[in-house]
Parts: sequence; C-alpha cells; structure tokens
Amino acid sequence: MDEAQRRVEIVPDRDRPSAFTLQIDGTDQSYVDLDDPTRLEFDYMQRIADVIDAHGPAGAPLRCVHVGGAALTIPRYVAASRPRSSQTVLEPDEAVTALVRERLPLPRSSGIKIRPVDGRSGIAAMRDDLADIIVLDAFDGARIPAELTTVEYFAELARVVVDDGLVLLNIADKAPFPYARRVVRGVCDTFPQVMISAEPATLKGRRFGNVLVVASRAPLPWEALARRAASSPFPYRVLPYRDVVAAFAAKAPFTDADSQRSPAPPGGATFFS
Repeated sequence: MDEAQRRVEIVPDRDRPSAFTLQIDGTDQSYVDLDDPTRLEFDYMQRIADVIDAHGPAGAPLRCVHVGGAALTIPRYVAASRPRSSQTVLEPDEAVTALVRERLPLPRSSGIKIRPVDGRSGIAAMRDDLADIIVLDAFDGARIPAELTTVEYFAELARVVVDDGLVLLNIADKAPFPYARRVVRGVCDTFPQVMISAEPATLKGRRFGNVLVVASRAPLPWEALARRAASSPFPYRVLPYRDVVAAFAAKAPFTDADSQRSPAPPGGATFFS
C-alpha cells in the first residue's frame, strides 16, 4: 500500500489520560502509557516482558536490539525496568517514528536509538556478539515481512546475539499453524534451545493469535516462566523445547528462496506490537 494512503493514528485511552494506542490502517500496533511504561496492555507484550525479566540479574542493564519499533512499547519497558540499558531499534517507517517522537516522546537519557532501516539490512550491518537480547516484533500492516523469518536471517540473528543471549520472535497464526510451524523449524535448526508461549485459546485453535518463540544457545528458564505464566494477568502456556519439536516444528523451514508473509488476521484489525 502506498504510504500516502495509509491511515496512521494515535488514539487516546479514554480511561487513562497518559495512555495511547498507535493504529495503522485500523490495526492496533502499540499501546503506551507515558506515566507508567511498565504497564502492558497487550497479552503477548507481557510475555515478552516476562522473558526479559527472567534474563540475568533483575534490574541489570542489557544491550537490546529491537527489529520493529512502532510506538516503542518494549524499549520503553526495558528503559524503565533496567536503567542504563543500551537499545537499538530498527524501524524503517520514518513517518511513524516522527509521529511517535512528537506525540509520545521518549524520556531524556532513555538509551533508545532508532535507526531508519529495515530489519534485514539493519542486522546485517551489526557486529558479532553485539546484543544480549534481540526482539523481533515487526509487521508491515498486519503481516510479518517474509524476509524476517528465514533460516538465513536467523543465522544473522545468531551471529549478532551473544552465546547466552536470547532471541524473541513474535509471530501470528492460527491452528494448525502452517506458518508458525515453519518458522519454528527454522529457529530450531539455528538454536539448540527453543521454547514457545501462547494463550491457551490460541494453542487450542479457537482463535488467531500471537505465538512467542524464544531461542538461545544457552539453557532457557522455561520452568520459571511457566510458574510466572500461572500467575500472569494474561494466562498463557509455556512449552519447552521437546514439546516445541513434537507439536510445532514442520519438516521444512522458510528460506530466502522459499518464504512467505505471515497470514492476515481474520477480520483485519487485531493487537500487535
């Protein structure tokens, strides 16, 4: 779609004067509370935050790379919960970034730097072992770009993240998960440790939803996250590596020669980043 034809809006929360939702063509892309960046409205955002919270000492600064920025919900969360963190956001949509900077300004000394580049070229330009955490949460409208879920791209993510670091991917699909299964196969072919989390309704095929994939070369704290999931305001399930392979991984991953965008959500608008 031509950028000039897109409808980009920042919609105030009627119940909280400090909170806003970024919408693009009717799809909710981000929710931000300027007074409390740790308040997360979208369920999968809380799952991302839970994983980040479980990584290393609580409150210790992290080096983060975010592929996809929108209104910077997770970068703001990290800046608030882990002061002095160094964060780079790869967001090619300069018009959205300009609007967010104007209407939802970042606090001073946030440590967040936004680069106007796409996720593929932005990661390719980064040095080895740059990041403790990489979060891939990038949508073109309501769909994930095809070039961000191939084994070649996952190899680049593995190069940029440190050995005990984490790569988090937010993907969207519905059972029987034809798209998600191929993404997970590519992740499993790249990283020895993989887990996923999703809402029970999504896993049972009752609704289209977000599936969070977490990967590392080091053991993942899935037991701690499973306990956290049980007490979460947004209940979800955590499946460790052995369950991921059995239930999700397809035979063939996506490659640069054979890739596709994520499926469009039924009915159009839904929650994303």
